Amino acid sequence: METSDDAGVYRLNEETALIQTVDFFTPIVDDPYLFGAIAAANSFSDIYAMGGTPLTALNIIAFPMGVLPLEVLAEILRGGSSKIKEAGAVLLGGHSIQDNEPKYGLAVTGTARPGDIWTNAGAKDGNLLILTKPLGIGIITSALRKRKDREGNVEIDPSRLPPGVEKKAVDTMMELNAAAAAAGREVGLTACTDITGFGLLGHAWEMARGSGVEIEISLREVPVIEGTRELAVSGYIAGGNWKNLDYMEDKAEYFKGMEEADKHILVDPITSGGLLMAVEKKNGEKLLELLQKKGAGESRIIGRIKSGRPKIKVVP
Repeated sequence: METSDDAGVYRLNEETALIQTVDFFTPIVDDPYLFGAIAAANSFSDIYAMGGTPLTALNIIAFPMGVLPLEVLAEILRGGSSKIKEAGAVLLGGHSIQDNEPKYGLAVTGTARPGDIWTNAGAKDGNLLILTKPLGIGIITSALRKRKDREGNVEIDPSRLPPGVEKKAVDTMMELNAAAAAAGREVGLTACTDITGFGLLGHAWEMARGSGVEIEISLREVPVIEGTRELAVSGYIAGGNWKNLDYMEDKAEYFKGMEEADKHILVDPITSGGLLMAVEKKNGEKLLELLQKKGAGESRIIGRIKSGRPKIKVVP
């Protein structure tokens, strides 16, 4: 609890521990099948971030009966089921309620050997930092809905988005972190977390605080979905960006002249983001090669771990 780790762990015996998590949210895309798949992929992410293998899942759904047709509900559940199957887990059932707005997600149970579980509190001086998915999802999905700023909301025309950016964001959110976790288990990690609502800097801060280290991130090495920066410069900023930026004000040190749009990208609240991995320097290139071989092709070494007071330092 004190280090804000990704999931709860219960040791059954010397060989097996249960990893348990739950997550659900309102639609982030219009297509109900894609919404279900994205929500399920996001729910599995905490299991992968702890080094576990998903075992079972329970549906959690709220739905406005009589307002939306039952076909929409069926498509949400079908999308979720596709990711449960892809993860190799088993759907055991679930629970539904009547609500004014659709909400969907999973309660997931996974397993791991107790000694092999990753936390966000094991990063060490000299480790390299690897990110397995590109940033930009929050900014892109915000632009698909409306323009947001500190003064209020201004409706926008989604047709002004860069070509292909919506599909790329959806594909990124739907991608399970299974391949990334498998590569991490094969090479060995010192710490791991996944990137979600607090953005890259917020979750990196949790790792820095939990591990008692400084984390240095190189802006030019951070993978970002093409078109994201243009949207950020134009003001298509997710509502949570401002809160995340304010939260990191006394925890992050930015290089001189760093532009506001780049700061927003680094704190962008993400749905179903990638894994942030700390790995021994000698294993960094090996892990990167394995990640790309297993399918996490946009993984990048984005920084390093240094001894010192916990903080995030962004360099060019």
